[in-house]
Amino acid sequence: MAENENGAAPAQPTPPQMKVLGQFIRDLSFENIVSRKPIQGEVQPDIQVQVALDAKKRGENQYEVLSKYNITSKNKGSEDTLFLLEVEYGGLFQIENVPDDQMHPFLLIECPRMVFPFVRRLVSDVTRDGGFPPLNLDNIDFIALYRQNLMQRQQAAKEEAPKVS
Repeated sequence: MAENENGAAPAQPTPPQMKVLGQFIRDLSFENIVSRKPIQGEVQPDIQVQVALDAKKRGENQYEVLSKYNITSKNKGSEDTLFLLEVEYGGLFQIENVPDDQMHPFLLIECPRMVFPFVRRLVSDVTRDGGFPPLNLDNIDFIALYRQNLMQRQQAAKEEAPKVS
């Protein structure tokens, strides 16, 4: 172990700390389209899941992170909509020892990853209670989602930038 000029061991960096202070459903909507307009023939569901993330500071070292899930189930053969499910799920987090330049990815990757099992359970219960087989969402790669969002923002910024002739 290397020593600094005072003869003492160098201080170890303090690891990031995160506490989930609370979780909540901000908005939930489930529409069972089949109950209003029955589907004829064989049903082969095609599930589409869209995810949007947002984060904001709430106080000293406290952040609110929202995950928005839009889930649509359509019949593969006819493209008839079977159900629509929209969930806005939030978490309140206490985060310490994360450098400012790493806070944005931390909030939009680690925080949604922490609460995702609860969202998965909620989606499963709602679809089952709505008269469908329980929908068990696949794991979401929040790192890939973050990178995709970053690339979309950079592309939008390039398109909005004034062109010099």
